[in-house]
Amino acid sequence: MDSVKLSAATPSKNRLARTFAKVLHLRAVTGIATQGGIKKDKIEGKVKDDGNMDKRRGNWSQSFDSSNEELEDEVAVKALLAKLFASISSVKAAYAQVQYAQSPYDSDGIQAADELLVSELKNLSELKQCYLKKQYDPSPQSVMLAAEIKEQQSVLKTYEIMGKKLESQVRLKDSEIIFLREKLEEANRQNRGIVKILNQSGPLFVLDNLHISGLSPTHFVTVLRHTVRSIRSFVRLMVEEMRSASWDIDAAVNAIEQNVVFWNDDRKCFAFESFVCREMFNSFQFPNFSLQDESLPDKKQQLLFFARFNGMKSMKTKELLAQKPRSTFATFCRIKYLRLIHPKLESSLFGDLSQRNVVKAGEFPNTTFFNSFAEMAKRVWLLHCLAFSFEPEASIFHVRKGCQFSEVYMASVNDEVFLSSGSDGTMESDPQVAFTAVPGFRIGKTVIQCQVYLSQFKTKLKKNNPDNQR
Repeated sequence: MDSVKLSAATPSKNRLARTFAKVLHLRAVTGIATQGGIKKDKIEGKVKDDGNMDKRRGNWSQSFDSSNEELEDEVAVKALLAKLFASISSVKAAYAQVQYAQSPYDSDGIQAADELLVSELKNLSELKQCYLKKQYDPSPQSVMLAAEIKEQQSVLKTYEIMGKKLESQVRLKDSEIIFLREKLEEANRQNRGIVKILNQSGPLFVLDNLHISGLSPTHFVTVLRHTVRSIRSFVRLMVEEMRSASWDIDAAVNAIEQNVVFWNDDRKCFAFESFVCREMFNSFQFPNFSLQDESLPDKKQQLLFFARFNGMKSMKTKELLAQKPRSTFATFCRIKYLRLIHPKLESSLFGDLSQRNVVKAGEFPNTTFFNSFAEMAKRVWLLHCLAFSFEPEASIFHVRKGCQFSEVYMASVNDEVFLSSGSDGTMESDPQVAFTAVPGFRIGKTVIQCQVYLSQFKTKLKKNNPDNQR
């Protein structure tokens, strides 16, 4: 009886053991399948054995193996792509090396880059065949790491080549800058030579063989142009000396012409031009600038001044001052220099008053600054002599600040005023005079326009006739 009971209990225990084993196996397989991306069924405390457990176990095993294979294929493809991009980076670096080695020409560098390029192209062809035949590397992780290192090395090499190319371009630009600076200096030297030639008496050859009976306003305009050119040359020299002496140019300009708004810094030179012209043309309307009283009949006065003009126009300024240091022209040079160049300015520019003392003593210093001034003074003197050679003599006029611009009597030295517009976008129709840069002249019925610097004012002022302006 006991033996029967024992034999009857044994199958029951075996079935229970098998049941627990199946449950544990199911949980393990379910967990693994879930990690592989397969959705698991919920098990609520019991496992119902419907007789298909072995079949399901086989399906789960197949799914697990299939997922592993897909994962391995995906990693292998990524490794192949990593090798592909590494080879492409190497091709790019090789191509950059070929370009860099072409200028300046480097045969060894071109050959090495060409060999690398051919090798990488072959490598790309092999990668293509591997992909088509699905011949992947057995250890993709190490392949990906090696490909990443190769790609970074190729990128670094490309950047190094680009850096060298940029450095070469910088050196080339530096050479171009040096060359252009030399050309600029040469052009400046040529310009200074041309200005020096124009400032000499030579350009007045057009007035050779001129008789007083054939004198016309055109001849006066020719001399006036040379005079203005000489004045501007002296003004440039004076401003350069002031800047070298660390003068406050803005303060100096404001002291000459107050409350004038200049369109740009280059236009400030017209304020110095205005100052020089005021001093040099002061008393122009009087014979000999009122330095010497010569009571002569009008006709003889014309002949006298015309003879002076013809006698001086072909002579160099140094010769004039050396031959006749006590002449009216020499006196004119001394007085105008002492009035135009303030002692503080001369002391600041040259460190002392030695030039001024030489001029006061009746002599003339041989310096670049004084020679430029003397050349300008000669031009003004010649213009003065020619003005008194006309019948009636040429008269001078200036225009006061704030006068309405008139094209009959004035010419603008800053045409940009006509291109500017007001706040409402409309053109300012009545620009007005800020100051006169170069005076104007009248010879009979002929008017030679004065040169003015224009500004714009909101207030409309009455138009003034130059006859009333001094």
